[in-house]
Amino acid sequence: MQREYFKWFSTQLQKNMELLVFGHSGNRVLFFPTRGARFYDYENWKVLDALSTRVDAGELQIICVDSVDHESFYNIDIHPADRVLRHIQYEQYIIKEVLPFSSDKNPGSKMYVAGCSLGAYHAVNIAFRHPHLFNKVIAMSGRYDLTVQRGVFTDLFSGYADENIYFNMPNQFIANLSDENIITQLKQLEIIIAIGQEDIFLDDSKHLSSLLWDKEIWNALYIWENEAHKPRFWRKMVELYF
Repeated sequence: MQREYFKWFSTQLQKNMELLVFGHSGNRVLFFPTRGARFYDYENWKVLDALSTRVDAGELQIICVDSVDHESFYNIDIHPADRVLRHIQYEQYIIKEVLPFSSDKNPGSKMYVAGCSLGAYHAVNIAFRHPHLFNKVIAMSGRYDLTVQRGVFTDLFSGYADENIYFNMPNQFIANLSDENIITQLKQLEIIIAIGQEDIFLDDSKHLSSLLWDKEIWNALYIWENEAHKPRFWRKMVELYF
C-alpha cells in the first residue's frame, strides 16, 4: 500500500500532531485510534492489511489520526470541564486541519469516519455533531456515553456535568434531538455499529441504535459472537463494513 507520513504544528491544539495516509484515491476514511493507542497502531495490528487490496485498487484512502485522549478525557489532573474543552479543541483540529488536508489530497471523494473502542466514540460523536461533513460512520466496539460507568470503565468526568459534556455524549444528545435539519442530515448518513455480544459496551451500542430508530434514522447494528474487542476481530469488521 502507498503509505505517507505527515506531521505539522496544530494551531488548534498548539502542539505537533502526526498522521498516516494509506492509498492514493477513493473514498476517504478518517480512522480514530483506540483508547490509549496511536496513529500507527492499526498498521502495527495488521488491521489495515484487511483493506490492502481495496486501497491498492484506489477504492479507499485511509487516514489514521492520532488522539489527545490522555490530555482530555483521561487527564485526571485537570477539572472535568477542562477535559471536555481539550476534547473540543481536538475536534476543531480534525475539522479545521485534518479534513481540509485530506480534501486537498483527494478532492471530490466521499468522507467516511471510523474507529474501534474509544475510537468508535470519536467517530460517532464527530459524525453526529457534524453530519453534513460525512457520508458514512463505522463504529466498532464502542462506548457512546463516557459518563456512565461500565465495569472497570469509570465515569470519565467524575460525576461532573455541563452543557459541553452533554453535547459530546451521543447517547445523551441524540435522545433529545429535535432539530429537523440535523435529523435530516443524520438520515443521509450510512451508520454501521458493530459490537460483541459479550462486550461490556453492548448496552451502549444497543441503546444508540434504538435512539436512532426512535428518530427514524437508519442504522445497522451487528452483534458478533464473544467479546470481539480485539484487533483480530476488527480486521474482519473493516473488511465487511468499510
